[in-house]
Amino acid sequence: MVTIMESFGFISAKSYLGKNVNLHLKDGAVIVNVQLKAIKQAELGKTKLLEYIPFGNIKSKKIPLNSIAYATMLNRSIMLAQS
Repeated sequence: MVTIMESFGFISAKSYLGKNVNLHLKDGAVIVNVQLKAIKQAELGKTKLLEYIPFGNIKSKKIPLNSIAYATMLNRSIMLAQS
């Protein structure tokens, strides 16, 4: 089952924390299979950053929340059954 969100903001991102998702960016790119870790305030300005961990990595990365168009949740049981 795929869930698509119309707009992606602070409340939407907060509901996906700890889950594996695909992040669809406003420029058309997709960041595949990441786990959302936290939402943090940028050091300068009012920008909020979404912290995520790519699958298979230990180090987290950050992306501005306003550059994300929507997220699709992944079904981990299907991915685990295929391996």
